[in-house]
Amino acid sequence: MTDDSSAPDSLSAAWEAEAEAWVAWARKPGHDSYWTFHRDIFRQLLPPPSGKALDVGCGEGRLPRDLKSWGYDLVGIDVSPTLIRYAREADPGGDYRVADGAALPFADDTFSLVTAFMSLQDIDDCDRAIAEMSRVLGSGGVLCIAIVHPMASAGEFESRSPDSPFAIKGSYLEPRRVGGRPYERGGMSMTFHSQHRALEVYFAALTAAGLMVDRLVEVPDATHVPGGRWQRIPNFLQLRAVKA
Repeated sequence: MTDDSSAPDSLSAAWEAEAEAWVAWARKPGHDSYWTFHRDIFRQLLPPPSGKALDVGCGEGRLPRDLKSWGYDLVGIDVSPTLIRYAREADPGGDYRVADGAALPFADDTFSLVTAFMSLQDIDDCDRAIAEMSRVLGSGGVLCIAIVHPMASAGEFESRSPDSPFAIKGSYLEPRRVGGRPYERGGMSMTFHSQHRALEVYFAALTAAGLMVDRLVEVPDATHVPGGRWQRIPNFLQLRAVKA
C-alpha cells in the first residue's frame, strides 16, 4: 500500500472525513469482500451466542446487524459520529454508541465476546484498544479480530498482471500510515486510511492483555480471479483469542 503521510493527523479524523463514501461502498450489494466471502469465514471463528457481545469499530453497522440476526446480544461502538448515525438509522432497535476503542465506556468483565472486524488497523492506539477489549471481557471471554494482513499492508504488486512480483519498499517492521489514495472499483471510489503494523505488534499487545490466540486464518481475496496475484498473498488475517 502507498504511504498516507498527507492524510489528517489521526486515523479517526480521516475515517470521519470518508464516512459518507464508506457507507455507499459498504452497502452496495456484493461490492465489498465482506459480502462475497470475508464475513462467512469470520463467522466460523465466533463462539455460540452467550452473554453480551461488543463490536469495536462497527462502522455503519453491517456486522452488528448480522450478529444480531445470528442470535448475539450486541452493542456496537465507533469513533465516527456519522457512521454511528447511519448504524442507528439502519437498526433503530440496536445499541450503537460513539466511543473510542482505546477508551471503552464499559465496566470490567461486561462481555463474553468482543469483535473487531477490519477496524484495528484503522485505530490510532492499537495497543490500548486491545488492552481495553481484554478489560471488558470476562474470564473465558473470546476476542475475534479481522485485519488487513500485515504482509499486504507492507507492500504492493508492481502491476496488475496475475504473475506480478509483490514488493515491500522500505521495512516491513517499521509502522507507518498507508493508503490515502482513491481506490476505484465498480464505478465507486473510496480512500482508505490505515496503519501498517508488523504481526509481532499485534501479538505483543494480545499477550500483554492476557489473551491467548487459539486460531489464526490467513485469507486470500476470493473476489479476484483464481490463480491471480491476490491468491498468492493473503489480503486479510483473522484470529481468535481467549482471556484466561
